[in-house]
Amino acid sequence: MPALLSPVTNAVAAVLAATHDAAGALGLTPGSAGAWLLAVLLLVVAVRTVLLPVTIHGVRSSHARAHAAPQLRELRQRYAGSRDLEQLTAMRAEQKAIHAEHRVSGWSLAPALLQLPLFYALYRVVSDLTAGHSVGALDAGLVASASAASVAGLHLTSHLGPTLGSSLPAGLVMVAVALGAALLSLLAQRWFVLPTTNVADLPEGMATVQRLMPWLGAVGVLAAAAFVPAGLIVYWLFNNAWTFAQQGLIWRLAPTPGSPAAARREARALEGAAS
Repeated sequence: MPALLSPVTNAVAAVLAATHDAAGALGLTPGSAGAWLLAVLLLVVAVRTVLLPVTIHGVRSSHARAHAAPQLRELRQRYAGSRDLEQLTAMRAEQKAIHAEHRVSGWSLAPALLQLPLFYALYRVVSDLTAGHSVGALDAGLVASASAASVAGLHLTSHLGPTLGSSLPAGLVMVAVALGAALLSLLAQRWFVLPTTNVADLPEGMATVQRLMPWLGAVGVLAAAAFVPAGLIVYWLFNNAWTFAQQGLIWRLAPTPGSPAAARREARALEGAAS
């Protein structure tokens, strides 16, 4: 698997090296903590910009599924309890026709799967930096530079346990960054993702899990922060800030039909028309 994904890892390393050069071109001292923090921020911007088509596909897919939901619900009710092979074949044919009518994608999991190699590459690059290994365009000089840069004694390659044991201020900075990343994840899910999710057609168990997802995500960030390098947590902080802003725009401008956010948008439009 590492060898298979090495092109992705090298691409991420090249982007990070390029964003560090860009930070220097913007006036920050090359190798400084500010330059590396800006490099990580610009890496987030580059990665999330590349992933925008995936995000747009996801929004369109959720809208298509929402438009198809009433017909699919009626179809399931009509064939409820049926075990006849001929009827089940007819039901699948009708279901396929409804999906085609509303352009429901059969690749709903593809966007998430496409991001997995990228997440692995990000972890691999930061892990190699932590170990002092060069990777792709991040040569020995850049690796040493990233390892030496620090804020209040906190390095991009630091881990929480040893950092708290050796320097309380640096450990507290790392805890604050992890809490910020977890909070942004929680608020984005609670304020923007849940209200744009229609759970009416989900089984109660799945709906409950959906409601718990914001908390599970935040706890997951905090749990992972105990084991991953500080550079990856900084990436999560910037990445979750992007997600927060992006989901806020989707919540306001393109909520899923039938969701609470869509009802709120319709009510707001009616109030505007009446005033």
